[in-house]
Amino acid sequence: MQEAMMETAVGAANWEAALSAVERNAGAPGPDGMKARELREHLAKHGEGIKAKLLKSSFKPSAARRKEIPKPSGGTRPLSIPNVLDRFVQQLLHQVMQPLFEPHFSESSHGFRPGRSAHGAIEAAQRQAREGRDWVVDMDITKFFDQVNHDILMTQVSRVVKDKRVLQLIGRFLRAGIVLPDGCRVSSAEGTPQGGPLSPLLANIYLDKLDKELERRGLKHDRYADD
Repeated sequence: MQEAMMETAVGAANWEAALSAVERNAGAPGPDGMKARELREHLAKHGEGIKAKLLKSSFKPSAARRKEIPKPSGGTRPLSIPNVLDRFVQQLLHQVMQPLFEPHFSESSHGFRPGRSAHGAIEAAQRQAREGRDWVVDMDITKFFDQVNHDILMTQVSRVVKDKRVLQLIGRFLRAGIVLPDGCRVSSAEGTPQGGPLSPLLANIYLDKLDKELERRGLKHDRYADD
């Protein structure tokens, strides 16, 4: 049942799959310094308590560590690195949410989806060129991940996700804020921080309306994340 999504999220199979995914992806520690390889032991000791908090809707994510990553084109891209435990909880949600949204996404969306890649987006664009389309508009949504409207995003999520605990937890992740390199914590009034497992799925949910509107207008396009 949709109203019991959190029970599915913390179920044994989903729990182990999320733990394995976080271990496999590794990545840098968040503000608390815990490493991905330490997560399994942490959950062995505290997992039941974490599970109880998730079921009672009392789990509160921590602020993520902000790091600036150089971009190939110049400048930097802000990356938010959540604590490993928060990455694990996001992965729990991602695994139960993605199968619900995935079948309804546009065929023109290629980023961060199962079985899809940037190579697929390039091949799709090449097919359109072979069909005779020789005008190209290259678009990049400026600072997209930093400027996502939380109300609009949560409205779109809530059309599919009916478990209020899941919706509340997503909202907490969006508002958790960041810890700057100088240790200052900044709250988040908008945006979905890059760096957590849930962010790419939320981005695709948010931009699905763009895909559908371009299709309604008869405009061929290929989208990879915010490009």
